[in-house]
Amino acid sequence: MAEGSVTDDLVTRMRAICLALPEVTERPSHGAPTWFVKDKRAFVTLWADGHHDNHFPHLWCASLLEEQQELIAADPARFFRPPYVGHRGWVGVRLDADPDWAEIAELCQDAYQVISRPPARLNRKP
Repeated sequence: MAEGSVTDDLVTRMRAICLALPEVTERPSHGAPTWFVKDKRAFVTLWADGHHDNHFPHLWCASLLEEQQELIAADPARFFRPPYVGHRGWVGVRLDADPDWAEIAELCQDAYQVISRPPARLNRKP
């Protein structure tokens, strides 16, 4: 399979997963296909050709810091802390070793939930 078709397959799979979620749009961000909630807040980025030191296809998915740490501790060969967004809890997911697409879909749904839920507000009495 030619490299272009591997990239196309990854983009096609990710589109099917992410665009199935409510109010999701896709546009390039920093040269990579990225999915947004309400066209505003990114929740998944696909680096089909790698990014910086990670020369393998992978995703960056929004996550909570505790979940990021648990995933990396459980399987550091598949999960990593991505640059720029890792300090906010985002998790990197390798796609170069026969990924479990059901698990990828679940990670994307979780990322969507992290970004789409309203921010916590102080409980004020009227």
